[in-house]
Amino acid sequence: QLQLVESGGGLVQPGGSLRLSCAASGFTLDYYAIGWFRQAPGKEREGVSCINMSGGSTNYADSMKGRFTISRDNAKNTVYLQMNSLKPEDTAVYYCAARRNYYCSGAPNDYNYWGQGSQVTVSS
Repeated sequence: QLQLVESGGGLVQPGGSLRLSCAASGFTLDYYAIGWFRQAPGKEREGVSCINMSGGSTNYADSMKGRFTISRDNAKNTVYLQMNSLKPEDTAVYYCAARRNYYCSGAPNDYNYWGQGSQVTVSS
């Protein structure tokens, strides 16, 4: 069965850090660009970050630049999202998605596989 599984979410205080992991099973991430998206209650899903197939190119939404870092470890078939200086407005369900393409895309419909989501709550 082909699936992505996120982990690492939870409750953190403002200014804190979390690291999300996205592990693939049933297929290798070597041939996929990987994106992270998030969806807060009552809001549309938005792009957070993406890393291309080689790992040589990354991009971030403006509000995440300087706070979030995406990386990949193909040997572990896993992609990470390090989130620092978290704010209450970062509260959302975070999803990773795999796109069978070298390049990233900001459009959710361009992705082939999705994880089930991991809840991140930033609150004091």
